[in-house]
Amino acid sequence: MSSTVAIIISAVIAFGVTAALGFIIIPWLRKLKFGQTILDIGPSWHKSKQGTPNMGGIMFAIGIIVAVAVGLLTFALTGGKIESDYASVLEGRDLVLLIAGICLALGCGVVGFTDDFIKIKMKRNEGLSAKQKTLGQLLVTVGYVLTLWLSHNTVWYIPFLGSVNFEKNILTAVIFWLLSIFIIYGTVNSVNLTDGIDGLCSSVTATVAVTFIISSAMLKFAGLGIVAGALLGGVCGFLCWNWNPAKTFMGDTGSLFLGGMVASLGFAIKCPILLLFIGIVYVCETMSDIIQIGYFKLTHGKRIFKMAPIHHHFEMCGWKEKKICVIFSLVNALGCAAALLLLYFGQK
Repeated sequence: MSSTVAIIISAVIAFGVTAALGFIIIPWLRKLKFGQTILDIGPSWHKSKQGTPNMGGIMFAIGIIVAVAVGLLTFALTGGKIESDYASVLEGRDLVLLIAGICLALGCGVVGFTDDFIKIKMKRNEGLSAKQKTLGQLLVTVGYVLTLWLSHNTVWYIPFLGSVNFEKNILTAVIFWLLSIFIIYGTVNSVNLTDGIDGLCSSVTATVAVTFIISSAMLKFAGLGIVAGALLGGVCGFLCWNWNPAKTFMGDTGSLFLGGMVASLGFAIKCPILLLFIGIVYVCETMSDIIQIGYFKLTHGKRIFKMAPIHHHFEMCGWKEKKICVIFSLVNALGCAAALLLLYFGQK
């Protein structure tokens, strides 16, 4: 079986399972009264979404995991080579990256599920406290980075500079740990911030998944393509239910799971710094929030944006949710194109 066929199978399975689960999970969530509570700090017109089933991210989490398992297993059993030809020093360690990445996404998803459950079932609008959520994410992140370290997945590729092995000495080891934790934690929470309007996080993440599929061909890393294909199929299947007007929201259960997936795929290409370009919209969402809060405190009440994160600013400017999804996805696609160019020409 060719890697292209395996990627297509993975994407189709993830799409089919996710979309089909909507007929089961959404009524189940509605029956359990797991509806979204709209906070007063958001746009006033979001109040009409009150009660929409939340935690729908369970759908694509299941779809993606099933697709990855079937895709990797089928590809391996038919004689396919899962590992990449990226660098001989990394040979045989790529499967660890993929499995650890799924575990990272699941761990982040569990933190999100706990947060959602407390918000909805226990009627506490804020869910987990900031410290509790941060602690949960850091525990999962440290476990993932420890796996990378123990499996010697410590070589990063820097465009135009070459490979850097962080196992050289104590200083480089400390840099690897701190930088890895920062990138993962930042990515997970940036994806989480992007989930603010119908279809936005899913549509932006679809462009990210396509980028990693193309990267898998460039790096001859079939396993990466299969996982990225599952991610693409999962978010597209979810869009069937989450496109405006949404029948369900992914909740922190879904957005943190996606954040873990995106972060792990950045490490799978051995160039996580490219996530700055691959997830340019995620970065803009986070920076708009940081700038807004910082400026508000410095000026004692003044704002740069009408509302943050930035997708709410455009809402306040009169943009429809569908327009924001399309424009933001196109912008992210440009960032993804820049990342692919860096990955390709940076090897020359």
